[in-house]
Amino acid sequence: MQNYNSKFKSDIKLRCYKFSLAIIGFIETLPNKRACWIIADQLLRSAMSIGANLIEGSAASSRLEYKKFYEISLKSANETKYWLSLLRDSGFANQVRAEELIKEVTELANMLAAGVIKLKRKNF
Repeated sequence: MQNYNSKFKSDIKLRCYKFSLAIIGFIETLPNKRACWIIADQLLRSAMSIGANLIEGSAASSRLEYKKFYEISLKSANETKYWLSLLRDSGFANQVRAEELIKEVTELANMLAAGVIKLKRKNF
């Protein structure tokens, strides 16, 4: 079971990293318009925060602190869905690509939510 848990943790961090790279590429395809700059900035910050908080949580000094970083990652994933949806629905972004990214961040959010629930069940 220990091997499975480490693989899961490693996989989610790797997926978050790859997702961040995909977001960088996606942002580069957006039109050069003021509204896009603002949304893209927010999208970049929230998307990068997902993986960054998981990495930072790895060095947490307590289980409670570790859980908090997971919760922040989950909130960032939900915020990222909002910005991607806004770009898709505004017509600024390629809708197919935006949907693919929304699907991936939704899967990441579901994984994070499951982790948060599991962490909350444990006594801290």
